[in-house]
Amino acid sequence: MKRGRLTAAVIAAISVPGLGLGLGLGAGALNSAAQASSRTPSAGAVFARHFSEKPVVADCQGRPEVRPSKLTLSCADGNDYLTALSWTSWTAGLASATGVQEVNNCLPYCAAGHFHGYPVDVVFWGGASLRGHPGSQRYTSVTLLYPGTRPNVGTHKAPATVTLPLLAASS
Repeated sequence: MKRGRLTAAVIAAISVPGLGLGLGLGAGALNSAAQASSRTPSAGAVFARHFSEKPVVADCQGRPEVRPSKLTLSCADGNDYLTALSWTSWTAGLASATGVQEVNNCLPYCAAGHFHGYPVDVVFWGGASLRGHPGSQRYTSVTLLYPGTRPNVGTHKAPATVTLPLLAASS
């Protein structure tokens, strides 16, 4: 059940940005694009050719990590973090996991608030070089997909899918 839900989430995270690429193209253009893409190496192949080490994600102190079990999303105050991460893949172009997002409700204010957990599917994607580590790659974005209850954002529920930038590790 978990793997099926995560597979669907990963496909959605990859497909949604791709939808914008196909808008406004006629059938001839789609065929040409398909032929061109069959000759174009995948993002994973390009990264594998240019980066020799496993991709990483930077923690709040800028330290590179591979398959972390916990990752803070709001480094300034620590009021939003991912925990209990169980990784199903970790490749050059994409990493996926299931876990729990712990969010402080900040009521009546953050120091007095309480943390609440929300099941979440996590997808790291995008790639850039890692400063100070030649030949290393880091993920640049995270997409959070909520299969059930979602955290509040102000007075509203968060959208079912949220994409955020990830930190660049310091050199």
